[in-house]
Amino acid sequence: MKYKRYISIFSLLFLGILLHAQNDETVTFQMKLSKEVLGINERLRVDFTMNRDGDNFVPPNFEGFRVVMGPSQSISSSWVNGVRSFSKTYSYTLAPTARGKFTINQATIVIKGETYKSLPKEVEVTAAVDRPDGEKTADDVADESLHLVAEISKTSPYLNEAVTVVYKLYASTSIDVTNFRALDNPKYNNFWSQDIPVTKYDVQNTTYDGKPYNSVILKRVVLYPQKTGKLAIEPLSLDVSVQVPTNKRDFFGGRIFAQTSKTVSAGNRTINVKALPTQGKPTDFSGAVGDFKFSVTSSKTHLNASESLQAKVSISGKGNLKLFEIPSLNLPSSLEVYEPEFNESVRTTLSGMEGSVSDSYTVVPTYRGKYPIPSISFSYFNPKTETYQTLNSEEILINVLEGPTSGPSNTANSNSSNKQMVVATGNQFVFNKLKPNLTAIGRQHFFGSRSFYLWWLLPLILIPLAILFGKKREAIASDVEGNKIKRANRLARKYLSAAKKALGSKDSFYVALEKALHNYLKAKLKIETSEFSKDKITTLLAEKNVDPTTQEGFVGLLKNCEMARYSPFSDVQMQQDYKKASEVISQLDKQI
Repeated sequence: MKYKRYISIFSLLFLGILLHAQNDETVTFQMKLSKEVLGINERLRVDFTMNRDGDNFVPPNFEGFRVVMGPSQSISSSWVNGVRSFSKTYSYTLAPTARGKFTINQATIVIKGETYKSLPKEVEVTAAVDRPDGEKTADDVADESLHLVAEISKTSPYLNEAVTVVYKLYASTSIDVTNFRALDNPKYNNFWSQDIPVTKYDVQNTTYDGKPYNSVILKRVVLYPQKTGKLAIEPLSLDVSVQVPTNKRDFFGGRIFAQTSKTVSAGNRTINVKALPTQGKPTDFSGAVGDFKFSVTSSKTHLNASESLQAKVSISGKGNLKLFEIPSLNLPSSLEVYEPEFNESVRTTLSGMEGSVSDSYTVVPTYRGKYPIPSISFSYFNPKTETYQTLNSEEILINVLEGPTSGPSNTANSNSSNKQMVVATGNQFVFNKLKPNLTAIGRQHFFGSRSFYLWWLLPLILIPLAILFGKKREAIASDVEGNKIKRANRLARKYLSAAKKALGSKDSFYVALEKALHNYLKAKLKIETSEFSKDKITTLLAEKNVDPTTQEGFVGLLKNCEMARYSPFSDVQMQQDYKKASEVISQLDKQI
């Protein structure tokens, strides 16, 4: 027992001596550079090392360099001959942004309540240097092994001809792509654009410059050029995180991978848009480009007066179905014709738009008889044959079986049957009186009369009234915000008047509401909104500094107008959409 007590006391004394020695150890905090002279195509490793654990590490701003990786943290601790050693390191990998001499300033850290600073060091960046393949860094390997390419279906299309752009990322089989994000999505100016969503990223084995690569499609878009000449397609830029193999091996002999990131861009691409030929261009050509079928059909050819039929003008096929006007029917004046209802069934694939569009007319005959629906024509340009085509519809004869007749004979019969005897009533002759019972005016004069003094006092009364009226007008004119609200409300009522009249009739209301919204943008932004998608309209409103809430409200109304064609909408919903449209137009008018 006595020996055990001595051993315990000796152990405590030894531990105290070690702790005292450790506390007396000098605290160090220093910066270490992998090299002091490097080429602009090389990387610089900077380590900030301390022999005591600290907090609140603040790195320098690294002026003249771009941080490629970091900060990464490593800690080592060991006991050698009863002496404990400790080391903590913050590491950065930097890429120079320009040639010249740069100073890496001080970093700071707090250790046991005291702030320590590293010494600044100078680095010289020279011109690019050549290095053997064995000395390539992870960034060098990533630069050579990662490519973003924009594949364009046609580089010399016609105006309004579909062009498909597919963005593919090519990665060498020696590296692994762990993540990517878009830095800058292209804006397709002078194009009507439609994205084709990529729901799944499928990796394909392929080659690039004769070497084995993996490729994946990131983005697909169909463009319809709206302008001739050379048009630029902006590049897509991505930030890609990759793992690159190094020459180092782990404990089990496996290759160690280094994590790095790289910015890749598809590069600027230019296409040359050809104008449509003028030779052989039909007079009724309205801008249709593609391959189409055209027809005019009637739901009935035999009916009675006051009954209705549907006359449908339909265009189907492949081409710019959303970017031209459908020919109008030319019907006899004795037929009552309502505004056509537009129907659209179009889907966008990699080859462009395909489907059908149509106008459906409601026709109500008034009199009995036979009425022709004359043949009409539709012209389009076929880019495959590079010629114009004109299609003509067949004439349709509408036979109205029962109803009132109209014509000269009927009019004469009605005139003869409606003749009536004219019977005189009251006195037939009126005589003028020979003695009119006139009285003398007298010799009264205007000057000095009551009327004279009233006219003389009238200007004195009008002067204060004019002053009050002028002040009132100035007050109204100075109320800028109030005047803006009044003008916006008048504008909303102007464009929404047709929609208000159609409240209660779902189809008519939403057709009128959609036209009101498009006509407002057309008048306000001087654009043809039929050439733009909802995404394009959102982009235009954002460029005009319209707040996001108003943008969402406007696009939401357009979506409701489309949904109303296929879904039932109540009167309450129509009232809400009308009220919302008034508010949105008022807000837009104040913000644009």
